[in-house]
Amino acid sequence: MTIINELKLAKELIKFPSITPVDAGVMKFLENKLKKLGFESKMLIFKEKNLQPVKNLYARIGKKEPNFLFAGHLDVVPPGNLKDWTTNPFIPSIKKGHLTGRGANDMKSSIAAFVSAVSVFLSNNKKFNGSISLLITGDEEGDAINGTKKVVKYLKKKKEKINFCLVGEPTNPNKLGEMIKIGRRGSLTGKLTIFGLQGHVAYPHRANNPSTIIVKILKEIKDIKFDKGTKDFQPTNLEVTKIQINNTADNIIPATAKATFNVRFNNKHTSKSIKKKLNKVFNKICKKNKSKFNIEYRTSGEAFLTKPNKTTFMIQNIIKKITKINPKLSTTGGTSDLRFIKSLSPGLEFGLVGKTMHKVDEAVSLKDLKNLTKIYKNILQNYFK
Repeated sequence: MTIINELKLAKELIKFPSITPVDAGVMKFLENKLKKLGFESKMLIFKEKNLQPVKNLYARIGKKEPNFLFAGHLDVVPPGNLKDWTTNPFIPSIKKGHLTGRGANDMKSSIAAFVSAVSVFLSNNKKFNGSISLLITGDEEGDAINGTKKVVKYLKKKKEKINFCLVGEPTNPNKLGEMIKIGRRGSLTGKLTIFGLQGHVAYPHRANNPSTIIVKILKEIKDIKFDKGTKDFQPTNLEVTKIQINNTADNIIPATAKATFNVRFNNKHTSKSIKKKLNKVFNKICKKNKSKFNIEYRTSGEAFLTKPNKTTFMIQNIIKKITKINPKLSTTGGTSDLRFIKSLSPGLEFGLVGKTMHKVDEAVSLKDLKNLTKIYKNILQNYFK
Protein backbone atom coordinates (compact mmCIF):
# COMPACT_ATOMS: atom_id res chain seq x y z
CA MET A 1 0.00 0.00 0.00
CA THR A 2 1.27 3.48 -0.95
CA ILE A 3 2.04 5.80 1.96
CA ILE A 4 1.44 9.44 1.06
CA ASN A 5 3.59 12.09 2.74
CA GLU A 6 1.45 15.02 3.94
CA LEU A 7 4.07 17.73 3.26
CA LYS A 8 4.82 16.49 -0.27
CA LEU A 9 1.08 16.34 -1.09
CA ALA A 10 0.41 19.78 0.43
CA LYS A 11 3.14 21.25 -1.78
CA GLU A 12 1.72 19.53 -4.86
CA LEU A 13 -1.80 20.87 -4.15
CA ILE A 14 -0.58 24.45 -3.56
CA LYS A 15 1.06 24.48 -7.01
CA PHE A 16 -2.40 24.50 -8.64
CA PRO A 17 -3.75 28.11 -8.87
CA SER A 18 -7.28 26.93 -8.04
CA ILE A 19 -8.86 30.33 -7.38
CA THR A 20 -12.65 29.93 -7.03
CA PRO A 21 -14.26 28.65 -9.24
CA VAL A 22 -11.26 27.75 -11.45
CA ASP A 23 -10.18 24.15 -10.89
CA ALA A 24 -6.78 24.42 -12.64
CA GLY A 25 -6.53 20.59 -12.70
CA VAL A 26 -6.25 20.09 -8.92
CA MET A 27 -9.41 17.97 -8.58
CA LYS A 28 -8.29 15.42 -11.19
CA PHE A 29 -4.84 15.31 -9.58
CA LEU A 30 -6.34 14.44 -6.17
CA GLU A 31 -8.74 11.94 -7.72
CA ASN A 32 -5.79 10.05 -9.25
CA LYS A 33 -4.03 9.98 -5.86
CA LEU A 34 -7.15 8.53 -4.20
CA LYS A 35 -7.66 5.93 -6.94
CA LYS A 36 -4.14 4.63 -6.26
CA LEU A 37 -5.22 4.09 -2.64
CA GLY A 38 -8.23 2.08 -3.80
CA PHE A 39 -10.95 4.73 -3.69
CA GLU A 40 -13.86 4.71 -6.12
CA SER A 41 -14.68 8.26 -7.15
CA LYS A 42 -17.20 10.43 -8.91
CA MET A 43 -16.36 13.85 -10.38
CA LEU A 44 -19.45 16.02 -9.96
CA ILE A 45 -19.65 19.12 -12.13
CA PHE A 46 -22.48 21.53 -11.36
CA LYS A 47 -23.39 24.73 -13.16
CA GLU A 48 -26.03 27.41 -12.97
CA LYS A 49 -27.03 30.32 -15.19
CA ASN A 50 -24.59 33.28 -15.02
CA LEU A 51 -22.14 31.23 -12.94
CA GLN A 52 -19.07 29.26 -14.02
CA PRO A 53 -19.26 25.46 -13.63
CA VAL A 54 -17.66 23.98 -10.51
CA LYS A 55 -15.86 20.65 -10.14
CA ASN A 56 -16.48 18.62 -6.98
CA LEU A 57 -15.23 15.19 -5.97
CA TYR A 58 -16.84 12.42 -3.94
CA ALA A 59 -14.61 9.39 -3.30
CA ARG A 60 -15.22 6.33 -1.14
CA ILE A 61 -13.34 3.21 -0.13
CA GLY A 62 -15.33 0.36 1.41
CA LYS A 63 -18.94 -0.76 1.05
CA LYS A 64 -19.92 -1.25 4.68
CA GLU A 65 -21.07 1.08 7.42
CA PRO A 66 -20.07 3.11 9.35
CA ASN A 67 -18.98 5.59 6.67
CA PHE A 68 -16.62 8.28 7.99
CA LEU A 69 -16.55 11.38 5.79
CA PHE A 70 -13.79 13.95 5.50
CA ALA A 71 -14.92 17.19 3.85
CA GLY A 72 -13.00 20.17 2.58
CA HIS A 73 -12.26 22.48 -0.33
CA LEU A 74 -9.44 22.86 -2.83
CA ASP A 75 -10.46 26.30 -4.05
CA VAL A 76 -8.58 29.29 -2.67
CA VAL A 77 -9.08 33.05 -2.48
CA PRO A 78 -7.09 35.29 -4.86
CA PRO A 79 -3.54 36.10 -3.68
CA GLY A 80 -3.97 39.86 -4.07
CA ASN A 81 -0.94 41.94 -5.02
CA LEU A 82 1.84 39.46 -5.86
CA LYS A 83 4.48 42.08 -4.96
CA ASP A 84 3.32 41.91 -1.33
CA TRP A 85 4.27 38.21 -1.11
CA THR A 86 7.82 37.26 -0.18
CA THR A 87 7.44 34.17 -2.41
CA ASN A 88 5.22 33.24 -5.37
CA PRO A 89 1.89 32.16 -3.77
CA PHE A 90 1.66 29.15 -6.10
CA ILE A 91 5.27 28.01 -5.72
CA PRO A 92 5.32 26.49 -2.21
CA SER A 93 8.35 27.33 -0.11
CA ILE A 94 9.63 26.36 3.34
CA LYS A 95 11.09 28.97 5.68
CA LYS A 96 11.67 28.85 9.43
CA GLY A 97 9.68 25.63 9.89
CA HIS A 98 6.65 26.86 7.91
CA LEU A 99 5.19 25.96 4.51
CA THR A 100 4.11 29.12 2.65
CA GLY A 101 1.68 29.39 -0.28
CA ARG A 102 -1.92 30.25 -1.06
CA GLY A 103 -4.09 27.51 0.45
CA ALA A 104 -1.34 26.31 2.83
CA ASN A 105 -3.61 27.20 5.73
CA ASP A 106 -7.08 27.26 4.18
CA MET A 107 -7.20 24.39 3.47
CA LYS A 108 -5.01 22.35 1.13
CA SER A 109 -2.72 21.22 3.96
CA SER A 110 -5.66 19.75 5.91
CA ILE A 111 -6.68 17.73 2.85
CA ALA A 112 -3.08 16.56 2.47
CA ALA A 113 -3.04 15.56 6.16
CA PHE A 114 -6.23 13.57 5.82
CA VAL A 115 -5.14 11.76 2.64
CA SER A 116 -1.81 10.93 4.28
CA ALA A 117 -3.60 9.67 7.43
CA VAL A 118 -5.91 7.52 5.29
CA SER A 119 -2.94 6.01 3.41
CA VAL A 120 -1.25 5.03 6.70
CA PHE A 121 -4.52 3.68 8.14
CA LEU A 122 -5.23 1.57 5.03
CA SER A 123 -1.72 0.11 5.00
CA ASN A 124 -2.24 -1.11 8.59
CA ASN A 125 -5.92 -2.08 8.23
CA LYS A 126 -6.44 -3.73 4.86
CA LYS A 127 -9.85 -5.18 5.84
CA PHE A 128 -11.29 -2.54 8.16
CA ASN A 129 -14.95 -2.79 9.04
CA GLY A 130 -16.56 0.24 7.38
CA SER A 131 -15.96 2.93 4.76
CA ILE A 132 -13.99 6.16 4.43
CA SER A 133 -15.13 8.88 2.07
CA LEU A 134 -14.04 12.35 0.95
CA LEU A 135 -16.24 15.20 -0.20
CA ILE A 136 -14.02 17.84 -1.80
CA THR A 137 -15.49 20.99 -3.34
CA GLY A 138 -14.19 23.79 -5.53
CA ASP A 139 -16.81 26.33 -4.41
CA GLU A 140 -16.33 27.02 -0.70
CA GLU A 141 -14.66 30.42 -1.04
CA GLY A 142 -17.19 31.60 -3.65
CA ASP A 143 -20.96 31.57 -4.02
CA ALA A 144 -21.28 28.08 -2.46
CA ILE A 145 -24.08 27.32 -4.92
CA ASN A 146 -22.48 24.68 -7.16
CA GLY A 147 -20.38 23.05 -4.46
CA THR A 148 -21.11 21.05 -1.31
CA LYS A 149 -24.77 22.10 -1.29
CA LYS A 150 -25.39 20.29 -4.60
CA VAL A 151 -23.10 17.35 -3.73
CA VAL A 152 -25.23 16.75 -0.59
CA LYS A 153 -28.40 16.74 -2.76
CA TYR A 154 -26.72 14.22 -5.09
CA LEU A 155 -25.69 11.96 -2.16
CA LYS A 156 -29.22 12.07 -0.71
CA LYS A 157 -30.65 11.11 -4.09
CA LYS A 158 -28.19 8.18 -4.25
CA LYS A 159 -29.19 7.25 -0.66
CA GLU A 160 -25.55 7.46 0.42
CA LYS A 161 -25.27 6.98 4.16
CA ILE A 162 -22.75 9.10 6.09
CA ASN A 163 -22.32 8.28 9.78
CA PHE A 164 -19.95 11.06 10.84
CA CYS A 165 -18.25 13.99 9.12
CA LEU A 166 -15.06 15.87 9.90
CA VAL A 167 -14.50 19.16 8.07
CA GLY A 168 -10.83 20.17 8.02
CA GLU A 169 -11.27 23.96 8.18
CA PRO A 170 -8.62 25.88 10.18
CA THR A 171 -10.45 26.06 13.52
CA ASN A 172 -7.68 26.98 15.95
CA PRO A 173 -7.08 30.67 16.84
CA ASN A 174 -3.41 30.46 17.98
CA LYS A 175 -2.31 26.89 18.73
CA LEU A 176 -3.18 23.49 17.27
CA GLY A 177 -5.58 21.78 19.68
CA GLU A 178 -7.38 24.85 21.06
CA MET A 179 -10.73 24.56 19.31
CA ILE A 180 -13.23 22.18 17.72
CA LYS A 181 -16.23 23.73 15.97
CA ILE A 182 -19.51 21.90 16.69
CA GLY A 183 -21.86 24.45 15.14
CA ARG A 184 -22.03 27.85 13.49
CA ARG A 185 -24.31 30.86 13.47
CA GLY A 186 -26.55 31.47 10.46
CA SER A 187 -25.80 34.18 7.92
CA LEU A 188 -28.35 36.46 6.25
CA THR A 189 -27.50 39.32 3.87
CA GLY A 190 -30.00 42.06 3.05
CA LYS A 191 -29.85 44.58 0.18
CA LEU A 192 -32.18 47.48 0.95
CA THR A 193 -33.30 50.22 -1.48
CA ILE A 194 -35.27 53.27 -0.35
CA PHE A 195 -37.21 55.21 -3.00
CA GLY A 196 -37.60 58.93 -2.30
CA LEU A 197 -38.36 61.91 -4.52
CA GLN A 198 -35.59 63.81 -6.27
CA GLY A 199 -35.42 67.58 -5.93
CA HIS A 200 -33.36 70.73 -5.37
CA VAL A 201 -31.53 70.92 -2.03
CA ALA A 202 -32.77 74.51 -1.56
CA TYR A 203 -36.39 73.30 -1.75
CA PRO A 204 -36.47 70.18 0.48
CA HIS A 205 -40.26 70.48 0.95
CA ARG A 206 -40.66 69.62 -2.74
CA ALA A 207 -38.62 66.42 -2.42
CA ASN A 208 -38.37 63.38 -0.16
CA ASN A 209 -34.78 62.58 0.75
CA PRO A 210 -34.22 58.76 0.85
CA SER A 211 -30.84 59.19 2.57
CA THR A 212 -32.57 60.60 5.69
CA ILE A 213 -34.94 57.62 5.70
CA ILE A 214 -32.22 55.00 5.20
CA VAL A 215 -30.12 56.50 8.02
CA LYS A 216 -33.12 56.21 10.40
CA ILE A 217 -33.70 52.59 9.31
CA LEU A 218 -30.04 51.58 9.65
CA LYS A 219 -29.81 53.10 13.12
CA GLU A 220 -32.95 51.27 14.27
CA ILE A 221 -31.94 47.85 12.91
CA LYS A 222 -28.39 48.27 14.24
CA ASP A 223 -29.81 49.02 17.72
CA ILE A 224 -31.98 45.86 17.81
CA LYS A 225 -30.96 43.59 20.71
CA PHE A 226 -31.82 40.26 19.12
CA ASP A 227 -30.73 38.16 22.13
CA LYS A 228 -28.05 37.81 24.81
CA GLY A 229 -26.56 34.66 23.30
CA THR A 230 -26.95 31.09 24.59
CA LYS A 231 -24.84 28.48 26.36
CA ASP A 232 -23.47 27.42 22.96
CA PHE A 233 -23.68 30.61 20.89
CA GLN A 234 -22.56 34.22 21.06
CA PRO A 235 -25.26 36.91 20.62
CA THR A 236 -26.80 37.64 17.22
CA ASN A 237 -25.27 40.71 15.57
CA LEU A 238 -26.16 42.89 12.57
CA GLU A 239 -23.51 44.86 10.70
CA VAL A 240 -24.05 47.44 7.95
CA THR A 241 -21.50 46.69 5.21
CA LYS A 242 -22.38 49.16 2.40
CA ILE A 243 -24.19 52.50 2.00
CA GLN A 244 -24.61 53.77 -1.57
CA ILE A 245 -26.12 57.00 -2.88
CA ASN A 246 -25.31 57.41 -6.56
CA ASN A 247 -25.59 61.15 -6.95
CA THR A 248 -23.72 63.10 -9.65
CA ALA A 249 -24.30 66.57 -8.17
CA ASP A 250 -24.05 68.18 -4.73
CA ASN A 251 -27.19 70.30 -5.07
CA ILE A 252 -29.64 67.47 -5.83
CA ILE A 253 -31.63 65.47 -3.32
CA PRO A 254 -31.26 61.89 -4.62
CA ALA A 255 -34.13 59.66 -5.74
CA THR A 256 -32.80 56.44 -4.18
CA ALA A 257 -30.51 55.29 -1.38
CA LYS A 258 -29.15 51.77 -0.94
CA ALA A 259 -27.57 49.80 1.89
CA THR A 260 -26.32 46.26 2.46
CA PHE A 261 -26.17 44.55 5.86
CA ASN A 262 -25.36 41.11 7.20
CA VAL A 263 -26.86 39.34 10.22
CA ARG A 264 -25.06 36.50 12.00
CA PHE A 265 -27.72 34.78 14.08
CA ASN A 266 -27.74 31.99 16.64
CA ASN A 267 -30.20 29.12 16.97
CA LYS A 268 -32.74 31.25 18.83
CA HIS A 269 -33.72 32.50 15.38
CA THR A 270 -34.24 31.39 11.79
CA SER A 271 -33.64 33.47 8.68
CA LYS A 272 -37.44 33.68 8.36
CA SER A 273 -37.91 35.14 11.87
CA ILE A 274 -35.06 37.65 11.34
CA LYS A 275 -36.59 38.81 8.04
CA LYS A 276 -39.99 39.28 9.70
CA LYS A 277 -38.45 41.45 12.46
CA LEU A 278 -36.52 43.62 9.98
CA ASN A 279 -39.41 44.02 7.53
CA LYS A 280 -41.52 45.46 10.36
CA VAL A 281 -38.93 48.24 10.82
CA PHE A 282 -38.76 48.96 7.05
CA ASN A 283 -42.54 49.13 6.77
CA LYS A 284 -42.98 51.32 9.86
CA ILE A 285 -40.34 53.94 8.96
CA CYS A 286 -41.18 54.07 5.24
CA LYS A 287 -44.89 54.48 5.97
CA LYS A 288 -44.12 57.32 8.41
CA ASN A 289 -41.88 59.03 5.81
CA LYS A 290 -44.21 58.43 2.83
CA SER A 291 -41.70 56.39 0.86
CA LYS A 292 -41.34 52.89 -0.53
CA PHE A 293 -38.65 50.27 -0.15
CA ASN A 294 -37.36 47.11 -1.77
CA ILE A 295 -35.47 44.40 0.11
CA GLU A 296 -33.57 41.45 -1.33
CA TYR A 297 -32.38 38.74 1.07
CA ARG A 298 -29.82 35.98 0.63
CA THR A 299 -29.44 33.28 3.27
CA SER A 300 -26.11 31.48 3.05
CA GLY A 301 -26.93 29.18 5.98
CA GLU A 302 -29.12 28.65 9.03
CA ALA A 303 -27.67 28.34 12.53
CA PHE A 304 -26.82 24.76 13.47
CA LEU A 305 -25.41 22.81 16.39
CA THR A 306 -24.18 19.22 16.46
CA LYS A 307 -24.95 17.82 19.87
CA PRO A 308 -21.67 16.28 21.10
CA ASN A 309 -21.72 12.46 20.98
CA LYS A 310 -19.19 9.70 21.74
CA THR A 311 -17.32 10.41 18.46
CA THR A 312 -17.01 14.09 19.38
CA PHE A 313 -15.54 13.20 22.78
CA MET A 314 -13.26 10.54 21.25
CA ILE A 315 -11.86 13.17 18.85
CA GLN A 316 -11.52 15.68 21.68
CA ASN A 317 -9.49 13.16 23.72
CA ILE A 318 -7.18 12.32 20.80
CA ILE A 319 -6.47 16.03 20.17
CA LYS A 320 -5.74 16.52 23.89
CA LYS A 321 -3.40 13.51 23.95
CA ILE A 322 -1.36 14.69 20.95
CA THR A 323 -1.33 18.48 21.49
CA LYS A 324 -1.47 18.50 25.33
CA ILE A 325 -4.32 21.05 25.02
CA ASN A 326 -7.95 20.33 25.91
CA PRO A 327 -9.88 21.68 22.90
CA LYS A 328 -12.87 23.91 23.51
CA LEU A 329 -16.13 22.95 21.78
CA SER A 330 -17.09 26.18 20.02
CA THR A 331 -19.53 27.79 17.56
CA THR A 332 -17.63 31.06 16.97
CA GLY A 333 -16.54 32.51 13.67
CA GLY A 334 -18.07 32.49 10.21
CA THR A 335 -19.75 29.56 8.56
CA SER A 336 -18.57 26.42 6.76
CA ASP A 337 -19.79 23.67 4.45
CA LEU A 338 -20.88 21.69 7.51
CA ARG A 339 -24.06 23.82 7.29
CA PHE A 340 -24.99 21.71 4.24
CA ILE A 341 -23.57 18.35 5.38
CA LYS A 342 -25.44 18.49 8.72
CA SER A 343 -28.62 17.35 6.91
CA LEU A 344 -26.77 14.12 6.02
CA SER A 345 -24.73 13.46 9.12
CA PRO A 346 -23.56 14.72 12.52
CA GLY A 347 -20.12 16.27 12.37
CA LEU A 348 -17.52 18.73 13.57
CA GLU A 349 -14.71 20.89 12.25
CA PHE A 350 -11.07 20.56 13.20
CA GLY A 351 -8.02 21.68 11.27
CA LEU A 352 -5.01 23.95 11.45
CA VAL A 353 -4.33 27.34 13.08
CA GLY A 354 -6.25 29.99 11.13
CA LYS A 355 -4.03 33.01 11.81
CA THR A 356 -2.79 33.47 8.23
CA MET A 357 -5.76 32.30 6.18
CA HIS A 358 -6.63 34.68 3.31
CA LYS A 359 -3.52 36.74 4.14
CA VAL A 360 -0.33 37.53 2.23
CA ASP A 361 2.33 34.84 2.94
CA GLU A 362 -0.31 32.36 4.12
CA ALA A 363 1.59 29.65 5.98
CA VAL A 364 1.32 26.52 8.10
CA SER A 365 3.72 25.19 10.73
CA LEU A 366 5.38 21.93 9.61
CA LYS A 367 5.05 20.63 13.18
CA ASP A 368 1.30 21.36 13.15
CA LEU A 369 0.92 19.65 9.78
CA LYS A 370 2.65 16.54 11.11
CA ASN A 371 0.56 16.54 14.30
CA LEU A 372 -2.70 17.10 12.40
CA THR A 373 -1.91 14.05 10.24
CA LYS A 374 -1.26 12.06 13.42
CA ILE A 375 -4.58 13.27 14.92
CA TYR A 376 -6.53 12.28 11.78
CA LYS A 377 -4.80 8.85 11.69
CA ASN A 378 -5.65 8.20 15.36
CA ILE A 379 -9.26 9.29 14.80
CA LEU A 380 -9.64 6.69 12.02
CA GLN A 381 -7.92 4.04 14.15
CA ASN A 382 -10.30 4.67 17.08
CA TYR A 383 -13.44 5.16 14.98
CA PHE A 384 -13.04 1.77 13.29
CA LYS A 385 -11.96 -0.17 16.39
